[in-house]
Amino acid sequence: MTQTILLVEDDDTLRGTVAKFLTRQGFEVVTASDGGSALEQLRSRRFAVTLLDLHLPGLRGTDLLQALRSCSAATRVVVMTGLDRPGARQACLAAGAVAYILKPVQSVELERLLAASPPG
Repeated sequence: MTQTILLVEDDDTLRGTVAKFLTRQGFEVVTASDGGSALEQLRSRRFAVTLLDLHLPGLRGTDLLQALRSCSAATRVVVMTGLDRPGARQACLAAGAVAYILKPVQSVELERLLAASPPG
């Protein structure tokens, strides 16, 4: 069964690049460019993995992570950021993220993280 991934990223270019990579890896990919759109997706279907940009317009990634844990606890959340602030990694992991990775996202790192994901 194909795993479905929710990719939440406000940068159009990065979102497109990562979505194409994930599709080539055999995943079904649903994208969202902001927290509100991501919440709509999370309420309407299940995802094996959510790749979540930490710094989103409007609803911040940390707020979305907390909301995600309450409405879709089964999804594995990988937080991505290009702006690594002190304490952010610890806060995200404490809030339920399984990983915290820095941008630019490395394909090898994504492959490793997704290989560790149980079927969803």
